[in-house]
Amino acid sequence: MESLDVAVQRWPDARRVCVIGAGTMGSGIAAHLANLGFHVSLLDVTEKAAFAGLDRVQRGKPPHFYVPESAARIEAGALDDHRSWIAQADWVVEAIVENLEAKRSLFDRVEPLLRDDAMVSTNTSGLQIALLAEGRSESFRRRFLGTHFFNPPRYLKLLELIPTPDTDPGALAAMTRFLEDKVARRVVPAKDTPGFIANRFGMWAMFHAVRTAEKLQLTIEEVDAITGPFLGRPRSASFRLNDIVGLDIMRDIAANLVERCPDDPHREALATPRSMATLLERGWIGEKSGQGYYRREGREFLSLDLVTHAYRERREPDFPALKELGRKPLAERIAAALELRDPVGEFLRHHLVPVLRYADYLKAEVSHSVLDFDRVMQWGFGWEMGPFATIDAIGAENLGIEPESFFRGSEVRTFTGSYTERPNEPQYVTVEQCPIVKACDGFNVRDLGDGVLALTTTTKMGVFSPFLVDAMLAEIEAGHRGPLVLTCEGKHFSAGFDLKFILECIDAADWARLDAGLVRFQRLGEDLAARGVVAAVQGFCLGGGYEMATACARVVAGPESTIGLPEAKVGLVPSGGGLARLRARLQHDAKSLAEMAVRLSMGTTATNADEARKLGFLRETDVVEYHPDRVLFTAKNLAVSVGPNLEPAYALVPPMVVGMIDRGQEKHRQAGDMSEHDEHIGDRIKAVLVKSTSFATALEAERAEFLSLCGRALSVARVRHMVETGKPLRN
Repeated sequence: MESLDVAVQRWPDARRVCVIGAGTMGSGIAAHLANLGFHVSLLDVTEKAAFAGLDRVQRGKPPHFYVPESAARIEAGALDDHRSWIAQADWVVEAIVENLEAKRSLFDRVEPLLRDDAMVSTNTSGLQIALLAEGRSESFRRRFLGTHFFNPPRYLKLLELIPTPDTDPGALAAMTRFLEDKVARRVVPAKDTPGFIANRFGMWAMFHAVRTAEKLQLTIEEVDAITGPFLGRPRSASFRLNDIVGLDIMRDIAANLVERCPDDPHREALATPRSMATLLERGWIGEKSGQGYYRREGREFLSLDLVTHAYRERREPDFPALKELGRKPLAERIAAALELRDPVGEFLRHHLVPVLRYADYLKAEVSHSVLDFDRVMQWGFGWEMGPFATIDAIGAENLGIEPESFFRGSEVRTFTGSYTERPNEPQYVTVEQCPIVKACDGFNVRDLGDGVLALTTTTKMGVFSPFLVDAMLAEIEAGHRGPLVLTCEGKHFSAGFDLKFILECIDAADWARLDAGLVRFQRLGEDLAARGVVAAVQGFCLGGGYEMATACARVVAGPESTIGLPEAKVGLVPSGGGLARLRARLQHDAKSLAEMAVRLSMGTTATNADEARKLGFLRETDVVEYHPDRVLFTAKNLAVSVGPNLEPAYALVPPMVVGMIDRGQEKHRQAGDMSEHDEHIGDRIKAVLVKSTSFATALEAERAEFLSLCGRALSVARVRHMVETGKPLRN
């Protein structure tokens, strides 16, 4: 038998995974791994149960798969009938019901089937990992770990990794690398304590918000207005988050924590609040049952009255301070809000202060460092600032906590009071961490290191306005000649070209100014192509933003990027070189070119990077970086070696393409998916794609068709509606 030290060296190359348990978590983990290209075996007690889990995850909303075809990487079967799948697996993930004895019984059956070099883990949100390892062989215990995936695994990048006292340190290190490098997780090591970090603290904070709302007689809308983006947290805030998690799940986790933490003096906060108990009695457990604290009716939500426990229409909170303070940086915003003498300040003093004090009470019991603690809340719960960064922002002395900063520059305070350097993690570098070399109109030039610079947009939503285009042209044509990355400083690469500028030109009938702006925009794309730039894309990569990205030699796209050319929805055609480049790439595939033409005439975009590749918006040479925090790092490394983006020479488009496009449009017209004006826009797109004889003539045709549409009332109405409402108009 080879040593474990030798075996773990092969763990980064693992390709076959066996997930045992086809419930919500097991099937979700299987889907996530299939998305990443793993061969996945999904087992349950019966084949019927396994296939039911696979079917459920295929129909899940939001979708678990990037593209439906990824489900083909999962095979489903019965545990007893397909034991060989366990023996073939590089990694076996147990994900059955949260019951200690059930899991122990399963491992009795599974252990004899495991390969000596296989990874093995239990997925649990809080059971004691050491008890699951009791009675197992030394070989099993040395490579056994707890893996706490968050639900749904596709969307939540955090994974708490929990070793036992018997886990081999080499196995822990190798598993951490594997999960971060190949499973696209941000791994936080947690202690083997009840609920680990996330549920022990996170659940306490969730229950405490409900109890505080009831105590202060605030509405659920008021609390969610305070505890959402205003506090640097997701829009689900508090009560909407409760519904998403499920009130029954919250109750069960809380009950387990109360039972297992008898010495925690703060555990009374985990008692079921009155409103939650009422909802549980009625079976109104949240999103799963269609109603909880909120009830969905069509596109609207009704709200539960915390006094009468009856549903009523939503009442928009009237808290002027939220809007006024919302303009301040998060740290200043929270500190100022705590001083308010209104319901916002009252709620935060009764809720946020105790929550932060509880984090301080728990820190050494559940975590290895305050950095780990903060990361769990940031990566698992979507908090912009973790509790200890928040304490520093408010001032520990204002909270009755030991008045010494937890974070000091690049250092983190340890539990003994000394300071240690943050871990060096270049693979997770963010734009903000890279020094600014030069500040320009609408973008910064930042130093990514190793001779690579980045142009990072600073406009709202990464919009390419004329002044941004001019500034970038000047920088590219006169600036740094080394490797270059194009990216953003916000959440979105780019929502497109500046519609306000377009509308101004239309209203003034200043067609020369509009055409000149389009010429400059096309020239920027040509300069990016000639320079061999790499685009690092996340969030929206739409319209003109997509055109600049695809002009680059390579695109490195985060998995959840929204990519495509939706110009038809605002009554226009792409005019930044997007049509010209797609024409060159698809000209030898009549079917793909015709399908793209119809797609563009409807303004269809891809909702993720894999779908963008499937629809033809990403090239085979473009890269999908499935780890959401490594997009910039991957782009930087790629930028060192890419050359110019040389588009192929134009060839004649086969005559059959025109008929194929016409038939596609007619099909959608009959289905009611395409209006008469959509079809007109589609004809203009068809003209560019079919009639152009060179890249230069395609660029000219883009601008000509764009300007022509700007003179049509229906297109102008679409542009104006989008500018004024932020929503597309169908006319």
